[in-house]
Amino acid sequence: MVHHYLTTTIPYVNSRPHLGFALELVQADVLARHHRRLGHQVRLLSGTDDNSLKNVLAAEALGVPVQQLVDRNADAFEALRGPLSLSTDDFIRTSSDPRHRPGVERLWRACAANGDLYRKHYAGLYCVDCEQFYLEEELDGGCCPEHGTEPQLVVEENWFFRLSRYTERLHALVSSGRLRIEPQARRNEVLAFIASGLRDFSVSRSRERARGWGIPVPDDPDQVVYVWWDALGNYVTALDYATDGAAYREWWAGSEHRVHHAGKGVVRFHAVYWPAILLSAGLPLPTEVRVHDYLTAGGRKISKSGPSAAVDPGELVAAYGTDAVRWWLLREVPRVGDADFTERRLVARFDTDLANGAGNLVNRTVSMVHRYRGGAVPAVPLPDCPAVAVCRAAAGRVSDALDAFDLRRATAAVFAVVEEANRHIEATRPWELARAERSGHPEAGALLDTALAVLVHACRALGRELAPFLPDGAARITAQCAGSPLPAPEPLFPRLAGV
Repeated sequence: MVHHYLTTTIPYVNSRPHLGFALELVQADVLARHHRRLGHQVRLLSGTDDNSLKNVLAAEALGVPVQQLVDRNADAFEALRGPLSLSTDDFIRTSSDPRHRPGVERLWRACAANGDLYRKHYAGLYCVDCEQFYLEEELDGGCCPEHGTEPQLVVEENWFFRLSRYTERLHALVSSGRLRIEPQARRNEVLAFIASGLRDFSVSRSRERARGWGIPVPDDPDQVVYVWWDALGNYVTALDYATDGAAYREWWAGSEHRVHHAGKGVVRFHAVYWPAILLSAGLPLPTEVRVHDYLTAGGRKISKSGPSAAVDPGELVAAYGTDAVRWWLLREVPRVGDADFTERRLVARFDTDLANGAGNLVNRTVSMVHRYRGGAVPAVPLPDCPAVAVCRAAAGRVSDALDAFDLRRATAAVFAVVEEANRHIEATRPWELARAERSGHPEAGALLDTALAVLVHACRALGRELAPFLPDGAARITAQCAGSPLPAPEPLFPRLAGV
């Protein structure tokens, strides 16, 4: 049995969720649902990164205890499972899950035993929003290239990890495809970053600067484990790595596919730092890192703390529905390149594709079956025609697109069923065949039966292929088109314009 262990990044919880992270959740969910449909064993993990200094500073600004703020916002992230129709199997909170801290400690000790951790005095430019040190040449006009803020000068003694020791091995893994990075543009960026020369990096912070929040470094309580080391560890700590549990043996050590989903801003952590840590600890590596670009609003990256923070996925679902939000995220966002979000675009895409497209097709088909055949689906052989051909090809085209991490191409392969079925309606014109049948035309009845059978076949294929992308909407299509006689037609995707 093929195993797929799929993960999302775990976001900081200094504020509530935003639509940019919903993109990653929905993309990972599609892959999980797709592989389950193929009969594979799947485990989908998400969670929250609770041990960040950003969370501490946010709590201080609000005048509330850190754990209270973390719990409140982590609840909001975990609650997205319902509105976004996510099929997550596990959710880890790094500040409170009993699996996490002992797993981080075991990972630290494994790297220390391999001689890859050492202490040294350090001065560097630190972006709190990124939780990352930058070299001066990496800054954009003296500011963080990700957040546009001026980094702080930090001087302290920290633990460092010997990343430089793994330069050649990492380059070989990525260039050979043993560690696959999709899309190709991100793979090339990682290879260029490795080729530029990997430097050892700090993996702890002083307890004082961390405000005492976080996981203490084993055997050095004056230091706190760097939040990225802590957070990356969740991919194995959630599997009971600390105790070498059955979940770890099945889903990490024993899985053929260990796939991380991540945004382009954190590629180096997932495709360079994390694999190096695992090499040091003697653990299996991820097999793939799937990288998405950003959502923007007004041309600016959507973030929890930026001017676009109001793009709340829960509020969008409340206003427009799960199908509308998921469909826009999957149909509009390109494989490479940012996508600018507006509610107008969300409504337009829903009305064009789902209300006027898929919903109208199903409603017309079911209505004609009731009008012309009393709801009974004609039991006739399917002809060799474009509409039948596109249905037969859809599953393979979807699989190929998802394997290439091209969600937009995958949804286009599904929507091709709608487009070809609508062309079939116009080509066969069932209403004219029905009039001819009533007039006694000798072949009209058989032609009408065939036309209706093709359309029902297309609607059933649509429900089947749409299921990983829109589980709720696909279920309604399937219920409308299952069996014979068909149930009475009902609107599946009411138009949103004017909502």
